[in-house]
Amino acid sequence: MPRTPANSVLTASTPASRWLALTPSFISAGCIAVLVGYSSAVAIVYQAALAGGANPAQVSSWLWAVGIGMGVSSIGLSLYYRQPVFTAWSTPGAALLVTSLPGFTLAEAVGAFVLCSLMMVLVAVTGVVDRLLRLVPQSLAGALLAGVLLQFGLQIFQGMALQPLLVGVVCLGFLLMRQRVPRYAVAIALLIGILLSYTQGLAHWQPIRWQLAEPHWVTPTFSFAAFISVAVPLFVVTMASQNIPGLAVLRANGYNAPAAPLIATTGMTGLLLAPFGGFAFNLSAMTAAICQSDEAGGTPSQRYWATCWGGVFYLLAGLLGATLVALLQLIPAVLVATIAGLALLAPMANGLHAAMHEGGERDAALLTFLVTASGVSLLGVSSAFWGLLIGLFVFYGARWRSSKVA
Repeated sequence: MPRTPANSVLTASTPASRWLALTPSFISAGCIAVLVGYSSAVAIVYQAALAGGANPAQVSSWLWAVGIGMGVSSIGLSLYYRQPVFTAWSTPGAALLVTSLPGFTLAEAVGAFVLCSLMMVLVAVTGVVDRLLRLVPQSLAGALLAGVLLQFGLQIFQGMALQPLLVGVVCLGFLLMRQRVPRYAVAIALLIGILLSYTQGLAHWQPIRWQLAEPHWVTPTFSFAAFISVAVPLFVVTMASQNIPGLAVLRANGYNAPAAPLIATTGMTGLLLAPFGGFAFNLSAMTAAICQSDEAGGTPSQRYWATCWGGVFYLLAGLLGATLVALLQLIPAVLVATIAGLALLAPMANGLHAAMHEGGERDAALLTFLVTASGVSLLGVSSAFWGLLIGLFVFYGARWRSSKVA
């Protein structure tokens, strides 16, 4: 694949010296990006692994796989294109797995991960990425995303009925910090929740043995039910709500790395790591913006060092996946659920906005949202699939009727 200049106005940049990589602002930006990503979404990945029937060792393998995959792909793509390309796990995809995986074996789940990654590779190498994504209008993609995430928002208030003080204080801290330091609101809310849990006796400190995570292979099993209930919705959500915004952020900051090789790389990463729990990889938007902004320091042509450092911290987090699982097990389940819900409020709001933005598409989007949020399962197929199918039927049916009238 051809190397693309770092920026349309930065093609004349000279190679950075080895000392430039050690610039403190680059190291800081990479560290903050990983911290924000992990603190806001690791609880959702943890829940997704448990929903798939993973035991603690396999959960740590999931975290190992996503950490290694994001680290290697971020470093590799950034160095190859000399652009701050940052990858991530699919947070909405992980949220979807929490609702879609129950009822399937872990082997079937891994098979669905393989098929999802294979579809990403195929749409990239065949050059049909843009055409395929255009089949699903943004309103329906947003409705699908919001429907999947709705239960995570509701579980905040379900938890409040069980632990009103803990959940109430965490939510208040989140709202206050969101006004002042929105980038760190979730991380600060988590810290508040941990401290309050210990003071209330809901959690007890235990010595943590720092240990490296070990990958655990699960041989994939392929089933049609898992394909249409897990693989297809996971593919749609990852492409529409993660890869496209990730590309938009990259372009908005003046970088022009070609879309197809980037998406193909994330798909290949998923193919390699799916048996170990790497459920879906994609281009990052929010955390990538941290490394691409002026706050990362340097010139735009040098900021790929920030994403390289982010990749290094990803690798460290992946290698310590077992320790992360042990730490999560010390936290009350209601706190984990609350943090997951708070972390997904913004994506859910964005999904609802996209769903309702176009007046002529609201009926199709509303049906997609309601069916997906209902959690109904028909013929062994999850609500996400039926919601998207019904939404597409209504959307294209309305277009067909309009063309007949015209």
